[in-house]
Amino acid sequence: MQEFILAIDQGTTGTTALLVGHDLRVHGHRTVDFPQHFPKPGWVEHDPEEIWASVHQATLELLEATDTASRQIMAIGITNQRETALLWERSDNRPAANAIVWQCRRSAPICENLKNQGLEEMYRRRTGLVIDPYFSGTKLTWLFQQSSHLKRRAEDGRLAFGTIDSFLVWRLTGGKIHVTDVANASRTLMMDLQSLDWHDDLLIPLEVPRSILPEIVPSSQVYGHTSGLDFLPDGIPIAGMAGDQQAALFGQACFEIGQAKCTYGTGAFILENIGDQPLPSKHGLLTTVAWQLNGKTCYALEGSAFIAGAAVQWLRDGLGLIHTSAGIEALAQQVPDTDGVVFLPALTGLGAPHWRSEARGQITGLTRGTTAAHIARATLEGIALQIHDLVMAMADDLGKQASILKVDGGAARNNLLMQMQADLINRPVSRPKTVETTALGAAMLAGLAIGFWNNTQELAASWQEERCFVPLAGNAWRKSLLERWRAAINKL
Repeated sequence: MQEFILAIDQGTTGTTALLVGHDLRVHGHRTVDFPQHFPKPGWVEHDPEEIWASVHQATLELLEATDTASRQIMAIGITNQRETALLWERSDNRPAANAIVWQCRRSAPICENLKNQGLEEMYRRRTGLVIDPYFSGTKLTWLFQQSSHLKRRAEDGRLAFGTIDSFLVWRLTGGKIHVTDVANASRTLMMDLQSLDWHDDLLIPLEVPRSILPEIVPSSQVYGHTSGLDFLPDGIPIAGMAGDQQAALFGQACFEIGQAKCTYGTGAFILENIGDQPLPSKHGLLTTVAWQLNGKTCYALEGSAFIAGAAVQWLRDGLGLIHTSAGIEALAQQVPDTDGVVFLPALTGLGAPHWRSEARGQITGLTRGTTAAHIARATLEGIALQIHDLVMAMADDLGKQASILKVDGGAARNNLLMQMQADLINRPVSRPKTVETTALGAAMLAGLAIGFWNNTQELAASWQEERCFVPLAGNAWRKSLLERWRAAINKL
């Protein structure tokens, strides 16, 4: 009987359930989408019940499609959209409000108020993060400021807070286990990077009571077991957790200092392994926990582009220029260049190294001759240009640039985008055979906790490259494109 790890990859627009075998191959996967809700401009919400329903449906469909018996599942690993914040009732598991998604900008005034109090440097030093609506803490502050009833219930201990990992473990264990892994906790603005625990200096300005917070645990450990579910039997260990980007770093086998990856999903995220000590950035990059394994903590530098695949979705759903997201590659290849068109995809603000939460998207350089193909190509360039800025900032912080960039995520399948990326950073870009590295990382963490795999050396030996994109463009092309890009940013 073949044995598997069940990986649950709970993302921003859908949930994917995957079966990972001893050979690190994905033996089946199912994705179930769910809606985002936009009650006001700049606001993004999820209904937690729709998230849970997607987990339920994706898992059921996966087991049915692969004819897999539940007894073949040795453990469950979870990876998740990280900064999305939600509250639920401890008594009956009901959500107390819609989840506020990581993309949501509603807490920008709260962030400005914290900065005006002179707290930015303290938060940066303790958390490795910047004060920005991106992170979970100020989303909680907003909820409590809007509802004194919620705040009282939180202070009385009747509500539980969590990022999505915490919520899923709670539901999977029948409300028995309230935990979050150290990687997810490091994205909240509430955890101290050195002590790896919640800290009052961070909680008090945010007006967040300790009583609602989960226990912070390692990324690879048996946290609890399934209980009371109608789609999985009782007793399956839940044994691995990490936020999606940290899980992707792990799934790309970036176990050594200086190894880096970029995940192209709804947003795009670069992480580089910096070892067992947090390193501050001069360029607004984040210092975050990558994972905690066997009592050792690994840190990473991170740069985030809030909009990547979401820009392609906008071309599809908002403008109707393409019928499917994959169709952007063929459309963009109809022209040799953008004919001067630049797309700045700041649809929900700009992240590092610019950190402009008020920024909005721009398309410049339009002429009477501009076509849908030019806009499609400019969209791909805009994604790659954001990553270029992050790669350069990271290289300056570390004093050297990684020799190669590993890539994954849905948009990593776009050969044109990957070639653009290699040309812009002037470094090879390596795509693995398994691009579902986010889920793979969660499965690897869970498998290590139960002895499914012995160690990271065994896992690194199994990582395989599918294709390497080497730089082909010249310096003149790169210089010209970067000049137009910087001019667009300067107009914000």
